[in-house]
Amino acid sequence: MAFEINYENKEELIIYPVGELDIYTISEFKEKVMKLYEEDKKNILIDGDKLEYIDSTGLGALIYILNEIEKDNNKIAIRNITNSIRKLFTITKLDNVFEMRS
Repeated sequence: MAFEINYENKEELIIYPVGELDIYTISEFKEKVMKLYEEDKKNILIDGDKLEYIDSTGLGALIYILNEIEKDNNKIAIRNITNSIRKLFTITKLDNVFEMRS
């Protein structure tokens, strides 16, 4: 399955990654999200409803984006992720770094 990034620009910039966020897709992900963010600097919401997999490089991409947007006092929230992806956030303690929404 090909990786896609859909989005909506509302009160927050809502990002909908589709597929797998891994070493092969992180460059595209970081580039597109940062481009969208630069156009309208606001909080980002990652909706993982169609995110099938994330690896350590994907987590690193999220941390990179968070570090960049925190310079403008903005945050990243994450919602609609599978139990296995949520477990990865818990194991790495990133559930304390990102706002995790149900």
